[in-house]
Amino acid sequence: MKNKRIAAILIGTVLTASLTGCGVTSCAPAAREEAASEFIEPEYTEEAAECKTAPADNGSSYIEPSYPEAEAACETYDSEYDDGSLYLNETAASGSLYSSTAGDSVRTYDMAKDTLCPGICQPVPAHSNGENYKSVAENAFTDVLSSPLSTFGADIDTASYSNLRRMINEGLRLSDIPAGSVRTEELVNYFNYSNYRSPRGNDAFAVNASIIDCPWNKETKLVNLGIKAKEAGDAKDTPSNIVFLIDVSGSMNSYDKLPLLQMGFNMLVDDLDENDRVSIVTYASSSDIVIAGVPGNEHTTLKKAINSLEAGGATNGGEGIRSAYRLAEKYFIKGGNNRVIMATDGDLNVGVTSEDELEELITDKKESGVFLSVLGFGTGNYNEVTLETLADKGNGNYSYIDCMNEAKKVLVDEFNSTLFTVAKDVKFQTEFNPKYVSEYRLVGYENRTMAAKDFNDDTKDGGEIGSGHAMTVMYEIRLNDESKKTDEDIALRYQETDLSEEGLKSDEWMTVSVRYKEPDEDESKLIYFPVSSRCYTKNPDCDTLFAASVAECGMILNDSEYIGNVSLRDVSKQVSKLALDDEYKEEFADLIREL
Repeated sequence: MKNKRIAAILIGTVLTASLTGCGVTSCAPAAREEAASEFIEPEYTEEAAECKTAPADNGSSYIEPSYPEAEAACETYDSEYDDGSLYLNETAASGSLYSSTAGDSVRTYDMAKDTLCPGICQPVPAHSNGENYKSVAENAFTDVLSSPLSTFGADIDTASYSNLRRMINEGLRLSDIPAGSVRTEELVNYFNYSNYRSPRGNDAFAVNASIIDCPWNKETKLVNLGIKAKEAGDAKDTPSNIVFLIDVSGSMNSYDKLPLLQMGFNMLVDDLDENDRVSIVTYASSSDIVIAGVPGNEHTTLKKAINSLEAGGATNGGEGIRSAYRLAEKYFIKGGNNRVIMATDGDLNVGVTSEDELEELITDKKESGVFLSVLGFGTGNYNEVTLETLADKGNGNYSYIDCMNEAKKVLVDEFNSTLFTVAKDVKFQTEFNPKYVSEYRLVGYENRTMAAKDFNDDTKDGGEIGSGHAMTVMYEIRLNDESKKTDEDIALRYQETDLSEEGLKSDEWMTVSVRYKEPDEDESKLIYFPVSSRCYTKNPDCDTLFAASVAECGMILNDSEYIGNVSLRDVSKQVSKLALDDEYKEEFADLIREL
């Protein structure tokens, strides 16, 4: 793979990590010196790490762990920070004309000139009434003494944000946004946060922690946890075995579906080389193999096959999935990136169609070692329930492509982080110390929560993390009021409620445990990250404040009972005061002004 932008990669073979404190840089220059910033040594399940302290580039201390495999002395490392991806306008390579009928009007697009999304996405016909979303109940506050553990699977999907962008550009107002279409964590995870520091030395990844005063509730604090993957320069040399699974049913006959899909895949093909293998499977009333095992450098052959596709017929997605996985297994590259990329509007209406049937089908297929990327397209009959089920249960990720810019972002700029799975079945479990925290609430991730006992069960599915991905987790917490009597003073007959000696002596507010498997292994690894009061700052940096604002937006759109009196106008004012460092964030500021 000769990708032009090699993203950071999470190396699953090394059981190491580092924890970064909050407030690396601050929006206000005068406040920069006051912002807390601290690296905290993680704890491991098998061996203790000892090493001398090396100076960090922001003036804070960094404790470098040592490893049994190497006895080299600690060094000082210089970190390079992401400067954000530019939101570029790209014109399509095809010169064909495509007509789309909306109501009584017909709009013709010249694919050689019309980007479909100059700057931000152009408005498209509003067909939202027939779309299918799955509503979930918002996470509530939980008492720490009775339930100290918060457990959930990783989720780095971003489809909800680009789908929301499409709706806003269609002209939908706040009251028009369909229930269940906005997942707060996907809004937050769409953006790049340059304050998330990369791991140092041989560390596999870093967890950045900051605790700030909650913007929407003066009585609570907001914990921001950012996971940053390690860079690796050899990702570009990893060969790919890719099967394009393309929906060519009649419902795909719209300019924002099949034609947009074709242009996006043409851009991806340009980045493949002779070490890659590409197959194309289409499905409508039945499934067909268009090409099989073609070398990635045969760009003309691949593009001719992609551009020749036409839409028509019913939608037998189940048969298409089976055919795609058979080809992926046939051309399987050991040690390579073996992946099915499914592109559809989700409107399956023949064969396997129910959510339960699809879950059973895709759960069985994921055992093949082939990963899945689901790309959603279009409006009107868009069935997100189907697509999210396939991605969540099939060791996959889920993106929504609303325009050419988004296609370029997902399939070109972020190819490695989108399509290279480097850690599977990733789970998080946070234990809160009742000495400091009385209640907590996980912001978002409602459809990824799991029972505490499932954290240590390797047969229970977690989430997949791609190379270079950064994932943000937020908790709203209430601190203990020491002047008030707490439940620990109440005597119970059948259980102990006293704090442990370690809990009483510790300055840790919580411990974040991460369990994950390497892509080709079935046994998980475990790391602990203790978070203390040293991560609290009154002067958060711009990225932390921006992430909090995006979370506020998601809560408002979901009519959260915890948002108080905060409005989108308030959020817009907050964002306007921040120094936004890339065009995606600037676009978000423009979008919420539209609402």
